[in-house]
Amino acid sequence: MLSHLQRTTSIGEPLTYTGGRQYSSNFRTCSICFSGQQILLIIIWDIIAEGFTTWLKTQCSSSATFPYRFLHCTFSIQVELNMKFKKSLIAACAASVLSAAANAADQVNVAFFLEWATPNQVAKVEKQYDDALGVPVNWTNFDAGTQMTEAMLAGDIDISYSQGLAPFINAVNANAPIKLVSIAVQYPANDCVVRNGEGIDKSNANELEGKSVAVPLATMADYSFRMMMRTLDVNVDEINVVDQVPADAAVSLADGAVSMACGFGADSMSKMYEVGEPLMSLADKEAAGIISFDVVSVTESFAQENPDMVKTFLEVTEQANEAFAADQSKIDVIAKDAGLSVEATKNQMAEFYFPGHEEQLTNYFNKGGIASVAISVVGGAFATPENPALDDYSSVIDTSYMQ
Repeated sequence: MLSHLQRTTSIGEPLTYTGGRQYSSNFRTCSICFSGQQILLIIIWDIIAEGFTTWLKTQCSSSATFPYRFLHCTFSIQVELNMKFKKSLIAACAASVLSAAANAADQVNVAFFLEWATPNQVAKVEKQYDDALGVPVNWTNFDAGTQMTEAMLAGDIDISYSQGLAPFINAVNANAPIKLVSIAVQYPANDCVVRNGEGIDKSNANELEGKSVAVPLATMADYSFRMMMRTLDVNVDEINVVDQVPADAAVSLADGAVSMACGFGADSMSKMYEVGEPLMSLADKEAAGIISFDVVSVTESFAQENPDMVKTFLEVTEQANEAFAADQSKIDVIAKDAGLSVEATKNQMAEFYFPGHEEQLTNYFNKGGIASVAISVVGGAFATPENPALDDYSSVIDTSYMQ
């Protein structure tokens, strides 16, 4: 009914409707067949869409009583179709905004590691995340990335910062509803330390077959272990692999319960180095193409309901990385929050690299990029008959939050 009508009234002028719809001073002798209810619906619709401004400023001279008083004026309706569409669009946008506001998180729960020093711990301690997000940010430390996944699936964690690529891949291979949104840190592949007195090094690594090795399964230490065994032609099926978090693995190595232990974390690894030597050097691992990086992962539901929060979290993180690159004066803040000494923090962070968003989009997640290749390799390494590798991991990666 209104598709061919167009508003022409300007503020301060009498509101008139034209286009063949003329109304006489007597409502009952209207020249077209609009009922009073229909006319009122037209006016009400117009008021809701455009507001009261024009209508309230319209002056009509008539002795008729409300609500028909304005009908004694000469009206002119010219509200065209595009106006109707615009109003519908505005209404839809308003509904979307209201819906988003209603669903917006009133707090954000983030997982992180102790003994894992990263620049964003300054932003964590100084509440920069809370200020930027406008809600409290609760940080919970975990011993392994697999625990982070479990907490995310339980609804206790929204964002996992520096989750290992391996536990992330294990989760998505099992169809866990989580997404990778950026790289947190790149670092040398985790070490596997052979206990002193075992007489085993890279030249005779196959002697590990038949012995016990402590490994935190489905973590990046597990990935490093598997890749080293592959490089050194060791049959992992012939090894008694004991699933232990790094702190416990260090104790087992010191006690002689295992011949080798793999792990991560500055304190845990320093305890391993006290009683053994790395099976492969950093140069050996790099030559074999064994590299590691951790990711920032989010639950699909949190990302869908709070996309701006995910983007803001990554922005604050990148700002913290950039600030630390320019000035390391707050390394003591990082050390305290990581539960490390300043010296241990410096040594650990010397091997860490924090790629920026632009670099990630250009060199990591492009076709054949660092992350793209690594994800494919890790996906195959941890595939099982029950949870096979995905044909295409792009479905569990969303880099739009870095753009």
